[in-house]
Amino acid sequence: MTEHLSETARKSLIDPLLENGWTLEEGAEVLTKTFTFEDFTEAFAWMTRAALWAEKWGHHPDWSNSYKTVIVRLTTHDVGGLSALDAKLARKMDQLTA
Repeated sequence: MTEHLSETARKSLIDPLLENGWTLEEGAEVLTKTFTFEDFTEAFAWMTRAALWAEKWGHHPDWSNSYKTVIVRLTTHDVGGLSALDAKLARKMDQLTA
């Protein structure tokens, strides 16, 4: 079962993401990041790769796409905040842009 991140886990899992361009929405336990690509095809291809991982891990992002920009919001609704799955998917999304 997925659990809400403890303060210790939060520091070790979330802080590195914040250093890599992710932000925490004010007043909510939601990680957000805007990814910008060369064009729509690159953005959509990245979303497809990310979607395969999200499906494999059973953890699906809230996201939107407008032309070459993808805005991602991650939170774990089951625990009412951030879990290790959010950090895991965020790290994978960053890796997929490399």
